[in-house]
Parts: sequence; C-alpha cells; structure tokens
Amino acid sequence: MTEPAATPWPTESARLLEPSISYALAVVAVVTPEFLSRPTPCREWDLRMLLRHASESLAAIGAGIEAGCVGLNPAAEDDDLAADPARAFRDRACQLLGAWASPRRQRQVIEIAGCPLAAGVMAATAALEIAVHGWDITRACGRSRPIPRALATDLLVIAPVLVPGTGRHPLFAAPVTVAATASPSDRLAAFLGRTPRPTHMPGHY
Repeated sequence: MTEPAATPWPTESARLLEPSISYALAVVAVVTPEFLSRPTPCREWDLRMLLRHASESLAAIGAGIEAGCVGLNPAAEDDDLAADPARAFRDRACQLLGAWASPRRQRQVIEIAGCPLAAGVMAATAALEIAVHGWDITRACGRSRPIPRALATDLLVIAPVLVPGTGRHPLFAAPVTVAATASPSDRLAAFLGRTPRPTHMPGHY
C-alpha cells in the first residue's frame, strides 16, 4: 500500500517571522484606548482580550527561543499588559524578533511541554499566528489592511501543515468558503475560520 505523499514543507519557512511581525506592528500602531472594547473576528473576544492573548503567545515563543523550552502554563500578566495591551504587544513582538535574530541563538530544537519541535517550525508557526492576529486587529479597528500578498501566499503553503482542515475546534472555526479570485490575505483568513467581509466576523482563534 502506497503511503500518501506528505505536504511539502517549504525551505526557510522561518524567514516568514520577520515580515509577519512587521505587518502586525504596522496594524497595531493605529490602536488607541477607545478601540480596545471593539469586537474582533475572534468570537467573544474584544480587542483588549485579543491583544492580551497575542502578547502572551509572543512572550512564550520568545522565551522558548531563548531558553530552548516552552511550558504549558502562561506567565502571570504584568502591569504593562494590563495597562496598555497595544504597547505590550509591540514590545513583545520586537523582543521575539530580537530573540530570533540574536547570534546567541544556537538551539535547533525547542521543547514544548517535553516534546521536541524544530526551531524553524516554531518560528513559522509564530509567523502564521502573528500575521492572522494582525489581520484581526486591523478589522477590529475598522480598517482593511490585508496581509501583504507575498507573505500571505507563503503562509498559505504552510497553513495546512500547521492547522488541520478538520478536528480543529475549539482552537479554530471551520474554514470559510471564498471565491477563487479572493486575495491571498482573504484566502488565508478564510482558511483559519475568518470571514473576509468586514460586516460579519464569526471566526475565532
């Protein structure tokens, strides 16, 4: 019996981390305090909750890259995250990028709750999460700043490897059908359970 062909993992997929962070930093720059109570494409989350979640993920990934391991228990929320989640997001995104780019980073494998994961795969996973949450942020702010075409196209290649099409509840909603002519940004958002129309945003993380 022939084994099904594995989905190809693109080489140098970790290079997507920097453009994903750059995109997210650009969209979060418009966030002001009055936006924090607005709904997001993540079901039942307002923008404050989304920024807190994303900031915690950024901190955990950055710590994992530096220490070589990631625990399951999130760190306690610090004062900066509670007082200004947009600034905390920016700070932690820059810290993650610095950790990944540091010449001191020698580890090729990172342990997550005792399970080894290639550092490049972790970086690619972070790139996907950061870019899509950047898309969530821009929608919550009433803007329509798509994920850059080249970045979204590359993320569409790795997304099916990282996120299954089925059995993804409760982390992701089911994929949303979009037109074949939809942009790469809209197709990526739809694959991750977001509806690219700004008037209805049922997807959730």
